[in-house]
Amino acid sequence: MNVAGLFDLTGKSVAITGGGGVLCGAIADCLASAGASVAVLDLKVEAAQVVAERINRSEPGSVNPVRAVAVAANVLDRPSLEAALEQCVQAFAKVDILINGAGGNVAAATTGPDKRLFDLPIEAFKNCLDLNVIGTILPSMVFGQAMAARGEGIILNIASMNAFRPLTKIAAYSAAKAGVKNFTEWLAVHMAQEYSPKIRVNGIAPGFFLTEQNRFLLTDKDTGEMTPRGKTIIAHTPMGRYGAPEDLFGAVLWLCSPASQFVTGITVPIDGGFSAFSGV
Repeated sequence: MNVAGLFDLTGKSVAITGGGGVLCGAIADCLASAGASVAVLDLKVEAAQVVAERINRSEPGSVNPVRAVAVAANVLDRPSLEAALEQCVQAFAKVDILINGAGGNVAAATTGPDKRLFDLPIEAFKNCLDLNVIGTILPSMVFGQAMAARGEGIILNIASMNAFRPLTKIAAYSAAKAGVKNFTEWLAVHMAQEYSPKIRVNGIAPGFFLTEQNRFLLTDKDTGEMTPRGKTIIAHTPMGRYGAPEDLFGAVLWLCSPASQFVTGITVPIDGGFSAFSGV
């Protein structure tokens, strides 16, 4: 039995939204290393180009070079996503795997000492819900329709530990990621029953990873020391550290490969034990 072959993505093509970001860019690198061709989708196409160029430089002279393309895409705009899908098809003939990685918190929807829940602008709350929930649903509709027509495909959604345990201060983000997890479960059943059991939908729920978005909430900009919030997080993470992008690779590769061919409708925590720890 060729166990290594279970994780081989040679000949597969991946579209990843938010691909220009730290975590999704690293995931793009990982899947390319496993043999996949990768379309890096991002609202900021310049960021996507950096990732695509890095991937294309990584396999010089290869007989079957890993290919990557940068594609401009707005996950909140259906025509933009339809145009992105067409670019992916032109580049790779089809999209086997969709990773919904675009999302994030909205600072204006975050409570604090001078920002009570009752004072938050509802538009900021809506923006956070749209970015994370609609920004997962719309790409799933556009790319999922093509998968339904072929009768196979994989969708991987990026939720968050907030989907399991809401965190203080970020009510909108917690609610949004809970929505992503719930939609993952619903879509898995829908696609398997209505179109094909060969269409699988799963999710991952990263714990605390340092990104450009949250770095200075968790570490002091000047000293590099952890903030009080950062210290609390580490105290409640049994492994005693923040996650690194490569900590996501094993679960992502598993869920995007034949190794998980009988797995659908789950969201896997990747959190250093945060969700298992009661605090005592």
